[in-house]
Amino acid sequence: MRISSIAKAIVAGLAAGAAATGTAVQDGMLDTGEGVTIVLAVLAALGITWAVPNRSSSAGS
Repeated sequence: MRISSIAKAIVAGLAAGAAATGTAVQDGMLDTGEGVTIVLAVLAALGITWAVPNRSSSAGS
């Protein structure tokens, strides 16, 4: 199965955003600092995942 870099980055961004949001709303409210943290987590996950190339598939695997 071949997964594109775009799909890989989107899934990583969603996972990072969900994790950061889940942590941020534990106290029942979302403030500006937590919002910034969520945005930075999503952007970092997208950027880092996009920058790392997919491993090439080896023959026979």
